[in-house]
Amino acid sequence: MAVLGVGAGLPFLLVFSTLNLWLSEMGVSKTHIGLFAAIGVTYSIKVIWAPVIDHLKLPFLYRLGRRRSWLLVAQAGVAISLLAMSTIDPSEALLGIAIAGVCVAFSSATQDIALDAWRIEAVPLRLQGMMSASYIFGYRLGLLFAGAGALYIAEFSSWSVAYQVMAAIMLLPVATVLLLANDGIDTQTRPFSIREILQRTVVAPFSDFWQRYKTIAWFLLIFVAGYRISDIAMGGMANPLYYELGYSKTEIANVVKIFGFFMTIAGAFLAGVWVVKRGIYEPLIVGAILVAVTNLLFSWLATVGYDLSALTLVISADNLAGGVANTAFVAFLSALTNRSYTATQYALFSSLMTLPGKVFSTSSGWLVDHYGFAEFFSLCALFGIPAMLMAWWLSRKLMFNEDAQTD
Repeated sequence: MAVLGVGAGLPFLLVFSTLNLWLSEMGVSKTHIGLFAAIGVTYSIKVIWAPVIDHLKLPFLYRLGRRRSWLLVAQAGVAISLLAMSTIDPSEALLGIAIAGVCVAFSSATQDIALDAWRIEAVPLRLQGMMSASYIFGYRLGLLFAGAGALYIAEFSSWSVAYQVMAAIMLLPVATVLLLANDGIDTQTRPFSIREILQRTVVAPFSDFWQRYKTIAWFLLIFVAGYRISDIAMGGMANPLYYELGYSKTEIANVVKIFGFFMTIAGAFLAGVWVVKRGIYEPLIVGAILVAVTNLLFSWLATVGYDLSALTLVISADNLAGGVANTAFVAFLSALTNRSYTATQYALFSSLMTLPGKVFSTSSGWLVDHYGFAEFFSLCALFGIPAMLMAWWLSRKLMFNEDAQTD
């Protein structure tokens, strides 16, 4: 499962922050770099074609089982698209690399859908914890490969070679899928009724949500959509900032990717203990405050210039804050769901929580080009204020109990 997790985590940064650094080095304007954030919207809307993956068999590959066949096609799509990206010079064919990036994201999102389904169906409930832990470990390892690993290779060789190596790594999960036993899921196409699918995946989960939360349902949806805007909106301009300040790819890999990774884990662990001891709301509110404050630290970093100690301080605070906020928010979303509709409601919440930030990110480069890095990160910090206030209000209006998560 860890190898499959690597395949799931690897593509994400290669069409996000790692790609942004490559584009910066190639002299692409920050306005255009910001527009590349639209690629990330693909992950937020994967719920749209998830029913197709769940119901439709693939010709020629159906004997592998429905999950394995979709996994194989999606992983091959990621590898081929990454290989295509490695052959393109962004300074000469920006549209070409954008199209290849969309293909990577679409294939990666499709892989996520099939892999989540296979992971849930492959083992009994008592082994799900072990399966999830193995998946998360592999996913994080994939992020390290695509972050620090790609930067190291690009530093000592080239971006083209870096993306070729990443494409080669995708052969490992492909081989793993081929070696898996047949998933046991029927090889016949399920009845494919659009009305039935919409009823089960959209209408019923949302009806349940409205029945349970009544007058504050709209407020909850706005909160879910707005909580992470501050965090997501600034992400696309972080690597261009480091590049403009003069940090090398090795320094970014060491401090931002590797050291930052461990700070995120520390923040997640802290929030996990915090939620158990004090409930969801306290770390949720504090997390929103910390994320906004650390955005202001990026504004400060933009004025300081090249200073490795300052970068380390900012990354320490930002990743610790992100670990706390994201873990508390995941706990909050989990508490919102009804166990009868866990998968569908959580998938819809996950899409809703990332979509606004990613849409706003498309304008991030334009804002930086016209107003500067310091002003942009200060604006992102302001987006955190509504999240703090809404979290505080919810803490006084909505208490979670056993009934909030069950039928």
